[in-house]
Amino acid sequence: MVQGRSRMDRLNAKLYLQNCFIMKENERLRKKALLLNQENQALLTELKQRIAKTAAAAANNNGNAKANGNVAAAAGNRTPIPDLNAAAPGLGAHAGHEKAASPKPKKAVAN
Repeated sequence: MVQGRSRMDRLNAKLYLQNCFIMKENERLRKKALLLNQENQALLTELKQRIAKTAAAAANNNGNAKANGNVAAAAGNRTPIPDLNAAAPGLGAHAGHEKAASPKPKKAVAN
C-alpha cells in the first residue's frame, strides 16, 4: 500500500500545482478584464460627450438659422436641384426647342 499512497501523493501534488496555476491565471485575467472594462467605460463616456457636443452644436446652428430667417438651413434642407430635363411650366412638351426641322430636299443626281 505504500506504493499506492506515494502515487496518490504525486498525483495530488500535480493537481495542486495545476490548481495554483489556474487560480493565478484566473486572477491575471480578472485584472485584465477590470482594466478593459474601465477603458470601455471611459471610451463610452467620451463618445457620449462628443455626441452631446455635436447635438448641441447642431441645435445651436438650427437656432441661428431660424433667427436669421433661413428656414431651409434650419431644417437641414438644401435648395433642391432643378431638373433640367423637365419641361418649363406652361410651354408644353417641346419647351425650349425651336420648331422641328423640316426634312432636307434631296439633291438631284446627274445621269
